[in-house]
This record gives sequence, C-alpha cells and structure tokens, in this order.
Amino acid sequence: MSITLVLIIVTGLISYQAFNDQSLKNKLLQRPYLEHHQKEYYRLITNGFVHANWTHLLINMYVLFVFGEYVESVFLSMFGAMKGRLFYLMLYLFTIVASSIPTHFKHKDNQYYAGLGASGATSGILFSFILFNPWSQLLLFFIIPCPALIAAFLFLFYSSWASKNSNDNIAHDVHFYGAVFGFLFTVALNPEVFVNFLTRVMHESPFW
Repeated sequence: MSITLVLIIVTGLISYQAFNDQSLKNKLLQRPYLEHHQKEYYRLITNGFVHANWTHLLINMYVLFVFGEYVESVFLSMFGAMKGRLFYLMLYLFTIVASSIPTHFKHKDNQYYAGLGASGATSGILFSFILFNPWSQLLLFFIIPCPALIAAFLFLFYSSWASKNSNDNIAHDVHFYGAVFGFLFTVALNPEVFVNFLTRVMHESPFW
C-alpha cells in the first residue's frame, strides 16, 4: 500500500472520530495561544489530521490522492523504495508543520483562533507535482483548464492577497506557505529537479 493511501486512511479515521467527538477535535486542532503559552507544540502537526466537515475532508483527500500518488511514484523512482517513501512522508508531515508555523506566530496571543485541516500539506504536494509537470493541465475550481505553472502563480497570488483581505474564515496563508515549502523541500532533496523544471518551463511552453 502506498504512503499516500496510508495518509488518506489515517486522516479519514481521525477526522471521522473528531466529527463525533468535539473534545478530540479540540485537543488536535491548531490553537496558537495554547501552543505558545502552554507549550502544546504537538498541535502544529496534529491539526493536519482533523477537518471541519466531510466536504473539507473529501476535497483535501481528493487532492492528496490525485497528486500524491504521482509525487510518491517520482520519489520512489528518484530515491529508491525505502528512501523514497521516507522522503515523501517527510514532505507531507514537514509541510503540515511549516505551513502552521506562520499562523502560530501571527495568532499566538489570540485566545480564540483555531485552525485545522490538511490544506497546507496538500498544497505542498500539489506544488511538488507542479515542479515535475509545469505545463500539465489542471482544472481551476475543478472546471477551468489551465497550465499548472499558471495555476500555481494564480494560486500564490490569490492566497497572499486573501490572507490579508479576506474574511471567509479560510486559512489562505496556510495554503501559501504550504505550497512554497512543498516546492522548496522537493528541490532541497534533489536540486537537479529544479534544473529540469527550468528546462521544461523554457522549452515545453505552450506559449512559444
């Protein structure tokens, strides 16, 4: 069984339990105030395994399945079976933490802020995929075909703008930092990937 499927099953089970147990959800979601003042740093990672509702869970797990299976297969090809699975798992778990840290500092004195969901990690997986396939076709809003690289820029621009201007209760900064970290972490594991990315961007563009 792939690491991707294991992550989906584990996240699904924990999220399902939390749907029916508010006390469990409260223990696992991100609470920057408690992280900072009561040293509950475990929340920086456990928040990625609980979700607000079924829609939130299913969207994140769909993204993880579609793009994670591919990224995991590339990691296995690059690093071998054992290291590939380990590095892929590190990518996912480290991205949860990395995307949670800015929120921690932003809201560390806010007793009422809480965040949850795997959106930061799935954004990181998506941007790792884009690093390997910059011109593949993605569907914006699941409807509009768009080259992956263009979708990436639009995603980062909107996430940055929305984190400062939107009041929709979506953690857009988590999406932004998760995406950036996933991209950079993949490059750090194998810098040659970035060289190949630039080559494909320059020579496979549909615009020239």
